[in-house]
Amino acid sequence: MSTSSQTFNAPAGLKTVVVLGASYGGHRAAKVLAGGLPDGWRVVVIDRNSHANHVYNLPRYAVLPGHEHKAFIPYDNIFSISPSSPPKAGHIRLHAHITSLGPHSVGLSRSFPEYGIEEPLLHFDYAIYALGSHLPSPINLWSANPDADFEKHGTPKSISPSYQGTKPEGICWLQRHQKRVKEASSVLIVGGGALGIQFASDIAAVYPNKQVTLIHSRRRLLPKFDESIHTEILQCFEELNVEVVLGERLDLQSVHEGKTNEAGQRVVRTTTGRQVPADLILLCTGQVPNTGLLAEMDPRAVIPDSGLAPVLRTMQLNVPLSNDSSTCEQGSLYPHIFVVGDAADAFGAINAGHNAYYQAEVAAHNVLKMISNQDSSRPASSELAENKHGKVDEELGWYTPGQPRIKVSVGLAKTVFQVDDVVGTKSDGMDDLNASAMWSFLGMKVVGEEDMFA
Repeated sequence: MSTSSQTFNAPAGLKTVVVLGASYGGHRAAKVLAGGLPDGWRVVVIDRNSHANHVYNLPRYAVLPGHEHKAFIPYDNIFSISPSSPPKAGHIRLHAHITSLGPHSVGLSRSFPEYGIEEPLLHFDYAIYALGSHLPSPINLWSANPDADFEKHGTPKSISPSYQGTKPEGICWLQRHQKRVKEASSVLIVGGGALGIQFASDIAAVYPNKQVTLIHSRRRLLPKFDESIHTEILQCFEELNVEVVLGERLDLQSVHEGKTNEAGQRVVRTTTGRQVPADLILLCTGQVPNTGLLAEMDPRAVIPDSGLAPVLRTMQLNVPLSNDSSTCEQGSLYPHIFVVGDAADAFGAINAGHNAYYQAEVAAHNVLKMISNQDSSRPASSELAENKHGKVDEELGWYTPGQPRIKVSVGLAKTVFQVDDVVGTKSDGMDDLNASAMWSFLGMKVVGEEDMFA
């Protein structure tokens, strides 16, 4: 077990709740905390990106030119409850890599003397871990290799040393991807999840003369949802002339062999021996929980088989105090650390931004409740957790997953959706997937197209 030294570098007496990651879950956690923390407390949000990356729109913008700037949304109002209600002073956002995690400290890629952080190490009293998952290579802006995969526990094998997570860099990345798609006469998409479905249908819709093939290892697309969604998507693929191969898995070794045919196309094969030629291969599988920092802090903080972090219903990291399952004294060794979103083993919740949002809401409100319950005469939170033996406070809120829901575009205008038990389609889609709605949701006022260049 590795730990970082506890260096308290905040202004004297100021306590810190750190939010690691500022995407869908982290963004919500920061806003709830900023609106509820008492005097003497601050929120520190750390993210490697300068702007919020609207991941769900990246596949569209990686194919269709002209909208790529809309995927990167400023964090300007991350601490604001509403436009008319500015946040308290003292909350800060750091654009940095997180290099290490200890029980009460987080290592940073650089110091921030302008905020009183003289060393690249930040002490915290509570933490919400919202680092999500590493994305598949076709939308992983940080990957140095478009065919990159991952080591165990979600550590990327290949990270671009030059990429710094800024909006101009992200725009250029998407434009390069657009060029790759445009120049390919045939495209193979591997993986029939939402990402693969969107890439296949968007490419076929924008470039109807391209040969587009999708391979999926299962017999059904999106098997966690109603079968009618699978049927509807297959019908859309037929209309778009997308060839679909179900029930066959790609032999990844064939991807790395680099074989080509006489036409110069790459040739890969499935595990059944089927050979598929393509100019461009998009591996839309392999999304891996970003829990490497937790595993380095304490190997027990990550489930070996899944790479997910075990959590209590309160979203607290669930590393038991004792390995003796017969003991009646149950609790967490890290009651002050919460894990939300794709990194958490959250009781069957699917990986989705809306689930990360609600998990973060539960976690943030529980942090506020724990702080509220802490008497002024009690010691700091590190000692408080020890005094309470890490037992879960029965007053804390619990997270219960809702029924699976999804909305996936199939072509430029059509969407297929499921909300609870209701399944349907719409044909009113916009080329930019209504990007301004997410800008507004994240607190940015959008009057015209020009506003989304910020």
